[in-house]
Amino acid sequence: MTEQDDKQLQALIKRNLKPSTYELQSDLWPRMLRKLDERPAAVSWFDWALLAAVVLCLCLVPRAIPVFLYHL
Repeated sequence: MTEQDDKQLQALIKRNLKPSTYELQSDLWPRMLRKLDERPAAVSWFDWALLAAVVLCLCLVPRAIPVFLYHL
């Protein structure tokens, strides 16, 4: 690109992208921390079922242990 092309591109961007006038009314981080403290992360039944399936597989097929460890 030439310098003329760069200037035309900059002018095009400035013309079509208006500066944002929206400002946050408050900081979002304290609200996020409060929301995280409200309830602890819950473990679903599906997670427990996957864990049970992995443990069962490792107990029944011990040769799968290195494969499982490799994928961690």
